[in-house]
Amino acid sequence: MSLNNDSILKLVKLTDTNLHVLDIYSERKRGVTSQVIEATLSYPLTHCPHCHSKALIRNGYRLAHAKLPSINGDPIRLLVHKQRYLCHTCGHTCGARSSNLKFNHTLTPGVAQQTIKLAKQSLAGTTIAALTGISNTSAARIINAEVHRPYRLKKLPENLCFDEFRSTGKHMSFICCDTDSHRLVVTLPGRLSEEIIDYFESRYSLTERQTVKSVVVDLNAQYCHFIHRLFLNAKTSIDRFHIIQLIGRALDTERLRVLHGIEDHKSRLYKVLKSQWKLLHKDQNELNASKPVFLRGINEFMTQQNAVDLALSADSRLASAYQTYQALLTDIRGHQAKALGRLLNTYQPIHSAMDTAITSFKKNDEAVLNSCRLSYSNGPIEGINRKIKTLKRIGYGFRNLTSFFNRIALIRE
Repeated sequence: MSLNNDSILKLVKLTDTNLHVLDIYSERKRGVTSQVIEATLSYPLTHCPHCHSKALIRNGYRLAHAKLPSINGDPIRLLVHKQRYLCHTCGHTCGARSSNLKFNHTLTPGVAQQTIKLAKQSLAGTTIAALTGISNTSAARIINAEVHRPYRLKKLPENLCFDEFRSTGKHMSFICCDTDSHRLVVTLPGRLSEEIIDYFESRYSLTERQTVKSVVVDLNAQYCHFIHRLFLNAKTSIDRFHIIQLIGRALDTERLRVLHGIEDHKSRLYKVLKSQWKLLHKDQNELNASKPVFLRGINEFMTQQNAVDLALSADSRLASAYQTYQALLTDIRGHQAKALGRLLNTYQPIHSAMDTAITSFKKNDEAVLNSCRLSYSNGPIEGINRKIKTLKRIGYGFRNLTSFFNRIALIRE
């Protein structure tokens, strides 16, 4: 084999020494220009694969086409002249075969490897097809054949995260991952309780499920109802971000109630409630109470603490909701489970949106308190959901649920 021939084969990831390059040229078909590598495939064959006779003679060549991995987005095709052999004993014919070319396949293993590599980068199917020089259907077939989602994990992780995401159309699906390693445990087509219960009970024994120590969930009430049934020794914990988000929305509801009741839209109170709402969500210990700054919207120099005091002076319900929000924020950030428990037990309703949030916490008080006792959060699974949303946006959505789950499994490898 010449050095030139060897270099060309290495460039297109062909390792078969029986391939010999004859020519390289450009060809344009259906508006697409591709590079064509013309080669021969021949080697000595001593025995007939059918009758094992040695009475074999060469019997011409058979032309075969194959697609190679593209370089810089340009399609590369392999035009192979395969040696044919004729057996004088049984009359059968056979042809030369190569480890780099699948029998009766036009796509080489290199194309499949390139397709999987691009799919792991969350590219759309049409983009993958364009870069590899194959059809969108072929790209999807390669991906679905490559991905083998396990029936179950060998060992159930000790700490789990539960969440849901929008899969195909308006359909919501369930997702679970390992809190420690961020490994994907399962994605289920539905998020109903009976589907989740059936999956874990049918695939994992009671002994295996008893090894789970904690499960982190969002404020979806259905999870807290069946987690103890599935994992007897697990502690349910509500994600701290969702707790703060719920009380933050309750505080915003009270702020908007006061804001909409002000008729003079040019008053200082209206301006501070409308433009400086982020100061109400800020930790009160981090507010600047000494240095005046120019606050846009109010267009005045004042301290952040003065702006908050001005906003709270308008309504006692808003001020009470703000104090509750700050107390909850301090307890959660400081992991003060006892102080949080006292706050929930001694809370007095003020007929505001904060009452509804506190009532939700009381219904799941043990899970809320565990959010302070345990250090785990739903951050790992929210990161996975972010990648899933990016995949959906780049691919303009998915219609086939199986293909979508296979793509999710690839981006998590």
